[in-house]
Amino acid sequence: MKKMLPWLITILLAITLIAIVAVILFNSILGGDNSNDPATNAANSANNVEMKKLDADERVEVTSELADIKTNLADPEYIGVMGFAFQLDDKSTKEDFDKIKDIQIKPIIIRTLSDMTPEQLKGSKGKDDLNTKLLNLINKKLEEFSEGKLINVETTNFIVTKL
Repeated sequence: MKKMLPWLITILLAITLIAIVAVILFNSILGGDNSNDPATNAANSANNVEMKKLDADERVEVTSELADIKTNLADPEYIGVMGFAFQLDDKSTKEDFDKIKDIQIKPIIIRTLSDMTPEQLKGSKGKDDLNTKLLNLINKKLEEFSEGKLINVETTNFIVTKL
C-alpha cells in the first residue's frame, strides 16, 4: 500500500487538473454573455428591449437623425460623409439622446469611422458591421444618461470617396 500511495495521489492530481482545464476551455469556447463579437452584443442588447409594432407616426416620434458626418477614414486618402437614423425605445430616451447627440454621440461615430478602412465599409455587410458597432458603443454611453436603450441604427446617407 505504501508503494501505491504516490501513484494514487498523482492520478488524483492529474484528474483534477484535467477537469479544471476542461472547465476553463468550455467557458472560453462557448463563451457566456462576455462575448467580444459586436453582432452578438447587439443581438443581446436588442433582445433585452421589448419590441412592439410601431406605425409611421410613432416611429418618427422615437427616431433621431444625425446627418452629414464628415471624417477621414483609417486610410488617410479616403473621406466618408454619412448620415444615420437612431431608433430608441421611447420618447423620453429620444429626448435624452437628442440632448447629447452632438457632444457625445457624434464623437463616437467619428472615432469608429476613423478606425475603419474603405474595404471594411464595402457592401451591405460593411454597413451592417458599422451599424452594429455603433449600436453597442452608443448603448454603453446612453446608459449613463437614460434608462432607455437604442434599438436600431440605420445608415441614411453613405459616401466614401478618395481625396
